[in-house]
Amino acid sequence: MHKSFRFYLNIRYEQFLSVYRGTYSSIRTKTLDGRIIEFPARKVQPFLTQDGINGLFEMTLTAENKFVALKKIS
Repeated sequence: MHKSFRFYLNIRYEQFLSVYRGTYSSIRTKTLDGRIIEFPARKVQPFLTQDGINGLFEMTLTAENKFVALKKIS
């Protein structure tokens, strides 16, 4: 059975560049239901625009916490 987590991200483009520089490799955020999750920053790279990474996202994991998918909701 899969589990899903919804969360907002608001990361400026300049902030995300620190991932490329090797300063940061993961993102830690709070889900809408109050849980703290941490995941590899490269998972959100496809959503990077000149404005950064902004919006509501949903991450799906397996019961064993293996990554399945990440999609932007809005």
